[in-house]
Parts: sequence; structure tokens; C-alpha cells
Amino acid sequence: MFLDCPSDWKEFFHKLYSAEKFKKLSHEINALYDEMVCYPAKEQLLNAFFQCPFVGLKVVIIGQDPYHGPHQAHGLSFSVPIGIAHPPSLKNIFIELSNDLDCAYPISGDLSLWANQGVLLLNAALSVRAGEAGSHLKYWDSFTKSIVQGLNNDKRPIIFVLWGNFAQKYERFITEDHHRVLKSGHPSPLSANRGYWFGNKHFSQVNNILEQRSEKPINWLI
Repeated sequence: MFLDCPSDWKEFFHKLYSAEKFKKLSHEINALYDEMVCYPAKEQLLNAFFQCPFVGLKVVIIGQDPYHGPHQAHGLSFSVPIGIAHPPSLKNIFIELSNDLDCAYPISGDLSLWANQGVLLLNAALSVRAGEAGSHLKYWDSFTKSIVQGLNNDKRPIIFVLWGNFAQKYERFITEDHHRVLKSGHPSPLSANRGYWFGNKHFSQVNNILEQRSEKPINWLI
């Protein structure tokens, strides 16, 4: 599985994770896919890294695990393929985007455009069993912690966007002062409808930070 990782991420991966650990994780995930229906398709497991070039990385948005319904997950946190109905969390993300930037609500739920501009849409678990949220988190835990720790050690400044309590567990691995962390409640209706999501203005905040660094802002419009 990891033999096909993006070439520009390969060195980063292998500094963090031994060949033996990659082999063990690949074996576990392959076995899960052989036993049960899992999402996303196996060839899309590393899509977040394929879509976001390592050299252009600016922002990391951490989700929990992929959507567990058919045809939804495609390897980018919170994203769905073109033509798929927007899940509730994505709807709330787009409502906040529209309010923050005073723009139209997007038609497509495919966030690949964000990824292509340097936004790593990373789920804590890169896979999930059909219909069972959180079912693969324990298998990916060590890998995801290693990714966050590795990015923390990167010399360039990165903006980490942590939506919800689960994503905020990774804040303890972000220790270098040149990085920035933005936090809010999760965009799911349970959190958003209780006042923990709307009004965070993270999209404009990210761009303000990038502009202060003389970096090109993200075009969030899809």
C-alpha cells in the first residue's frame, strides 16, 4: 500500500515510520478490506497526500475518519466526490465559508481544489468500516501521530486547523512556536447547533495569516 505513496512525501514518510511499521500497518488494513466493506476505495487511502504536494503544504485540516456511507469518502477529510450530496458536517463547513467570505454556497463537495493549493485534508484514520464510524481509528493512531509530529518538526510555518475535540487531541504534538493553531467546535450539527462552530471565521483567518507571511492565500471558492 505504501509502496505507491506520492514520491514527494516518500522521504518524509520514511523518516517517521520504519519499513517494518509500514509493513505491519499495510497488512492490517489489507486484512480489514478483505474481511468487510470499507471506505474509501483502497487506492484512495493516500489521496490526501497525492492531492496536496509536500513542497506546497501550508495548512493541515484534521478530521476524524472517512464518511462511512457508500460513495462518499475519497481520501480527503470532509470532502465528497463531485455529484454526491453534502453530508451535514460539510454543509455546515460551507455555510460558515459563505458567511465568512460573503460568497455563494458551493455546489460541489469535492475539496480537491483546497488540497491542490497546499491544504492537507488529513483524517486521523484513513479508512473506516462501512456503517461504523471510528472503527479503524486504533489501526491508524500511531501513523497519524507520526505525521503530525513530523510536520511539527518541519522548519516552515504551518497552520493547523483543529475542528472538534477529537482533532484537538493532536494539539499536544504541535510544539514549535513558528506554527499556528486554529481551533473551534466540530462542524457536525450536534456541535454546530450548540454554538461551537458558526462564526469561527477560520477561512479568512488562515488567509490573513498567510498574507502576513507574504504567502499566497488559499482560494476557498469551489
